[in-house]
Amino acid sequence: MVDQKESLGIQSIASIHVFVRDLDRSRDHYVEHLDFSEVAVSSPDFEAENRARASVVEAGSVRFVFMEPLGSRGESFHWLERHPEGVGRVVFDVEDVKRAFRLVTERGATAITSIERRAVDGGVASWFDIATALGDTQFRFVQHTGKTPIMPDLVRLDSPRGGQNRFGITHVDHVTTNFLTLQPALAWMDRVMGFEPFWEIEFHTQDVKRGHFGGSGLKSVVMIDPHSGLKFANNEPAQPCFKASQIYLFYQDHRGAGVQHVALGVRDLVSAVEELKSRGASFMPTPDAYYDMLPERLVDLGVNELDEDIDILRDLDILVDGQADHRYLLQIFMKDAATLFKDPQAGPLFIELIQRKGDEGFGHGNFRALFESIERQQQLEGRA
Repeated sequence: MVDQKESLGIQSIASIHVFVRDLDRSRDHYVEHLDFSEVAVSSPDFEAENRARASVVEAGSVRFVFMEPLGSRGESFHWLERHPEGVGRVVFDVEDVKRAFRLVTERGATAITSIERRAVDGGVASWFDIATALGDTQFRFVQHTGKTPIMPDLVRLDSPRGGQNRFGITHVDHVTTNFLTLQPALAWMDRVMGFEPFWEIEFHTQDVKRGHFGGSGLKSVVMIDPHSGLKFANNEPAQPCFKASQIYLFYQDHRGAGVQHVALGVRDLVSAVEELKSRGASFMPTPDAYYDMLPERLVDLGVNELDEDIDILRDLDILVDGQADHRYLLQIFMKDAATLFKDPQAGPLFIELIQRKGDEGFGHGNFRALFESIERQQQLEGRA
């Protein structure tokens, strides 16, 4: 009898592996603009085994591992044959890797590797990989002693290079993936991962019920790991105008389902965005009408007051959503890598920054505002 209630023992997202064609470009962006520190690089043994060079950047508990192919063999090369740059693997810390392996395989997961064990960073790490329903993105489960391990044969720098996390990035808040159809992924997350439905929304940018046939829409369902609280948001295009949806355009750009954005928690979003903008960081714009309507919308939500000045939020393009009893959240979305680097092969992946002030949800108004902002950007580029 397969036990779908027993937890996999996920503790956190340990790292996110991003396969890139230009490692220096990605590393420099995170170090110079987002104030991450480069903490490790690939060794000759790593490069020979993985046919790739790597750089690891960290801020708070957030870690990105950038991998650039060396030659025409290896995992990252074959991934990039099919996709632009993007997330190839999400790595989870787990309490007991043997239990996690037993549970996911009993529930029908396709294991890519058996459990491997290596000495890493002065401790011991055990891990395995599985295929997922999130396109070509894999999941890795790691149990370790000592420091949180990076990967075998990645060498920690004696002195980290670059930033100092002055923007107060703390952790990965959630990961968002786009699909043509949600049901297979939701069923997989439920049955294999033991995730549960947390939140959902469905809308169209125009009121199609009143005879409008422009714009586009989506359906989104957020799944949560009840043990760790980790959330995965999942989107599909909605009828009518299915192929006009920016979710569909992501699918075309990425050449399949995949991770659209990674949301990073920060301690003080206003000060972080002020400094980021002073450094030339680019964010999704928000129309003035959003802020004109914000006071009335906050009253409807039951958020009687904000700690922040709405005019400052307007100047910074920060979005607000919430619920009763002074619980709300602040969000902002950076432009995607293809736009930032002016290179379609950099891919549609982007970063969200979020500060939660008592609200652990997602916010219907902000979700729609993000969707419409991406759609406006695509229209400016002549793609929508």
